[in-house]
Amino acid sequence: MRIALSQITSGTDPAANLDLVRAEVAAAAAAGARLLVLPEATSCRFGVPLAPVAEPVDGPWARELGRVADEAGLTVVAGTFSPGADGRVRNTLLARGAGVHDHYDKVHLFDAYGYAESDTVEAGSRPVVLDVDGTGVGLSTCYDVRFPGLATALADAGAQVVVVAASWGAGPGKAEQWDLLTRARALDSTSWVLACGQARPAVPAGDAPTGIGRSRVVDPLGVVVAELGEDPGRLVVDLDLDRVPAVRETVPVLRNRRF
Repeated sequence: MRIALSQITSGTDPAANLDLVRAEVAAAAAAGARLLVLPEATSCRFGVPLAPVAEPVDGPWARELGRVADEAGLTVVAGTFSPGADGRVRNTLLARGAGVHDHYDKVHLFDAYGYAESDTVEAGSRPVVLDVDGTGVGLSTCYDVRFPGLATALADAGAQVVVVAASWGAGPGKAEQWDLLTRARALDSTSWVLACGQARPAVPAGDAPTGIGRSRVVDPLGVVVAELGEDPGRLVVDLDLDRVPAVRETVPVLRNRRF
């Protein structure tokens, strides 16, 4: 399965960000990818009020994403925001194209490091596993990567590949944590992990989590097979899906769990 990860720097204009998406979809399709992963907050970066840019999961931004993905003939996962309750939004991953039409609302909210995402974001409640050409692809967003239970739940639901779409916050030790956590979730779930983050912006948006780059593809034994630095870029990788059942037979952590 050929996949692509596009490490972009989103701005605050959803229309301009959609132009970025169109270019990345075209490049991924030209490279023969069947799945393209874009970061969290692709439609609009953090650091601005999110309610004004939130749209329903079948709103204009999502419809155009679906049209572009269908036209290119591949599945695209991209981060956006949809309306929630009490004036809050939902931190949403849209999955569109090649017969896929689904979305995932971030379950674990970033109430950490003195920040309260739950003040403005409503949590989702359901794990989501897509069927991309017969392969189970589980979805997760940023802070979700700190919770092994979600990764194993996705594997239990049929995921062989786990997407982590992120806009990781900068700070002391944060890059090292990202490196460790993405590899750990691959080992927990014995799945491929596709961790796609926002590139580090040239001009930071205050203390908003606008990305540090370091997108990567990790195999089911926690080996990083491809990664980017901090700048915008793209990875195109062929996943050996036969590695998943082979690793799960050799290291059967899912089967051997007691708790």
